[in-house]
Amino acid sequence: LDILARYAPLYVDAAILTLRIAAIGIVGSLAVGLLVAAIRQYRIPVAAQIAAAYVELSRNTPLLVQLFFIYFGLPRVGIKWSGETCAIVGLIFLGGAYMAEALRSGLDSIATIQWESASALGRTQTLRHVALPQAIATSVPPLAANVIFLIKETSVVSVVALPDLVYVAKDLIGMSYNTSEALILLVIAYLVILLPVSIAARLIEKKVRRGGFGN
Repeated sequence: LDILARYAPLYVDAAILTLRIAAIGIVGSLAVGLLVAAIRQYRIPVAAQIAAAYVELSRNTPLLVQLFFIYFGLPRVGIKWSGETCAIVGLIFLGGAYMAEALRSGLDSIATIQWESASALGRTQTLRHVALPQAIATSVPPLAANVIFLIKETSVVSVVALPDLVYVAKDLIGMSYNTSEALILLVIAYLVILLPVSIAARLIEKKVRRGGFGN
């Protein structure tokens, strides 16, 4: 117990870093996902093909490989970012594709007659006032799953020298060999972060379904 108490503050600092990276990455992923989903939904020439290629590339390569490319590859062409920026960009690149597919499935679920009826409003107004509210409501389960997925994916950002939760755990194991204590605190830290997110997602899903959306 005394070892757990001594190590706990290190995990608190690491958890704050993990949450900051995850929060920015998730918000950025939602923005990118919305843009990509809209481009593919409206089948904008050239842009739709680029968006489709991005989705396939992002979803079929591991975040670890993407981080290696961003952190070690881009400096060779003159683009050099801090480890935290690289981690955020990597999360947005990966998460944007998953968010785009979740939102696109929500947009596809909207009846054709609604798209046709709202077409007089123009694409932007139709998407904003008619399609998007319904799409987000029906996409709550996959969007929530993607949020949890992205938070868990932060476990690999230690490869770009960021002192996140996994980095701290590995560091303590290497220095003190208190493997059990370090791993127990690691599990507890992720549970403290992820359980509230999971519970909130279930509550939101129940609320939107009770309101008549997502059925």
